Amino acid sequence: MSGRRTSNNRIRGPQSALTDFLAANNISAAQISADYERRRREAQQQSEQEAAANGTIVEEDVEEQQPDDREETALQKKKRKRAEDKAREKVKEGKNSKKSKKNKKGAPDGEDSDAAFDMYSKSKPLPGQLENCEKCEKRFTVTPYSKTGPEGGLLCVKCSKEQETQKKKDAKSTAKKQAGPREKRRQTESSKLDGIILDGALSLQDLCIRTIANNIHHVEEFGDLPQKSIKTLGHILSKKRVITSRTLPLFLRPDLETLEMTDCGGLEAEDYIKIFSFSPKIQNLTLRQAGQFKDEVLDYIIERDIPIKHLKLYAANLVSDHKWIEFFTKCGHRLETLQLRELDYSMDDITFMHLVRNCPDLKRLKMKKCWRLSDRALGAIQELKRLEHLSLQFKLPTSAQSLVDLIMAVGFNLRTLSLEDFHDADNSVLQAIHTHCSQLQKLRFTDNDLCTDTGFTELFTDWSNPPLSFVDFSSSRSIDYNNPDGTEEAVGLGTVGFEALMAHSGSQLETLMIPSCRHIEREALENVFDGTKEYPTIKTVDISFVKRTDTPIVAGIFKSCPRITKLTAFGCFSVSDVMVPKGVALIGVPNAQDSIIQEGGYDFDMISAGFGLM
Repeated sequence: MSGRRTSNNRIRGPQSALTDFLAANNISAAQISADYERRRREAQQQSEQEAAANGTIVEEDVEEQQPDDREETALQKKKRKRAEDKAREKVKEGKNSKKSKKNKKGAPDGEDSDAAFDMYSKSKPLPGQLENCEKCEKRFTVTPYSKTGPEGGLLCVKCSKEQETQKKKDAKSTAKKQAGPREKRRQTESSKLDGIILDGALSLQDLCIRTIANNIHHVEEFGDLPQKSIKTLGHILSKKRVITSRTLPLFLRPDLETLEMTDCGGLEAEDYIKIFSFSPKIQNLTLRQAGQFKDEVLDYIIERDIPIKHLKLYAANLVSDHKWIEFFTKCGHRLETLQLRELDYSMDDITFMHLVRNCPDLKRLKMKKCWRLSDRALGAIQELKRLEHLSLQFKLPTSAQSLVDLIMAVGFNLRTLSLEDFHDADNSVLQAIHTHCSQLQKLRFTDNDLCTDTGFTELFTDWSNPPLSFVDFSSSRSIDYNNPDGTEEAVGLGTVGFEALMAHSGSQLETLMIPSCRHIEREALENVFDGTKEYPTIKTVDISFVKRTDTPIVAGIFKSCPRITKLTAFGCFSVSDVMVPKGVALIGVPNAQDSIIQEGGYDFDMISAGFGLM
């Protein structure tokens, strides 16, 4: 009873996890300590015995050496010192190896340890506290979104935005550098679609122009660059959409007389005024996508009496009709060229009549996609007897007789005639061209479904006009969904009309555009491009959606047109496995395994032998 009470009255404190583990596995700490002391004594005795046998003294530690009581000879003393030096070296090597292992694991040492300790000991300010910006030293309030600078400090809002912008620029430049051949191939194919066929490396001048265009934001002025190079730069920068208030002054000079901008979407009205203030002698001006060209710009031109002779404006819809009338009244006597496009709000028939009345010296007139012009405008053009180039495309319906009267009045002096989307024009218009036009070099007559193959045949038969250099009869065909094969009489340019065209103008023709003229039979194509007839000046051909076109026809075109550089054949599903000549771009051939653009590498003789055209 007393023993049980004694055992129950023992008070025990908390035990550690290690103590519980040792007790559970019958491991005694006292026994471990005793074994350690025993092994230590045995090792010391063994080292003393070895030292006595060798006549030297080697202790377990250099710092705890005990001198021998015996008298040492000179040889023994020398050996003892040598052994001591070896022992010290071993101790040093052991310490150095331990330090290197710690450093490899990332443990700081020496001065690096102090620097690392200072870095980690300094904690970042908490949100709501004040801190100095690492870059600009400005005092700001820390937020959870504060950015870290390159040296570990915090940045203010302005410096944070600048840092993010710089990171994005660096990422873009890195992506461009890593794009490699794929990006170059894409650019090459884009150039081919634009009609730019590159054969070999770029010239040094082209490389310099492209380098300037890619670094335009670092350019301060163009210096004495020739006008042709500046024009090329304008086209490249317009395609990149970087013509802005900052880059526009690069093109302006006090003696500038010609300026061409193909994309002015980033310019404001003040920028257009800046053009005339910097270049008051400008005479030839081309501005495309000029959506912010407003009344105040024309006011500035009128007030400063800018000597503009050639004006080409696209999409200038913010100029009012009364301002156009004032401009034509005061400045129209100088105009020799006027080209206006995409006018869906301004420029009605009355305004156009003021144009004709006040611009008697016009030689080139282009009015395309002008929604408010009608037959009255066609009648007014008859007064412009000096016209040499006429291009028209109206939205409102017009009559065939109005076109006939117009051609009868001004056709004798025309070098260029372009009539697009005149759906009511018939064979009488073609007959008027045949009768009254005798100096044409370029003829475009598109999107018509009333003129027949007979009308086109009569146009080119016994025509006193010299051979044409440019022909475009796109989409001249019947549109009847109930009769997809067309009427008995071919509507639009057909077999006989096509043969008459090539017989009349084939010797001087440079550009042939006949897409969607689906009534041209295969026999006509074979007769014209048979490989024996040669058309030495043809460079560009478009036969898209001429469904009878097949592989031998395309091969015949390559053989008959030795100077051809571009052939477009969208929708010609019978064309496949074509051997394309070197330096020629074949665009649109439906081959799922290859690119839509095929650049040739074959000689004409190989093509001729392959398709029996020799």
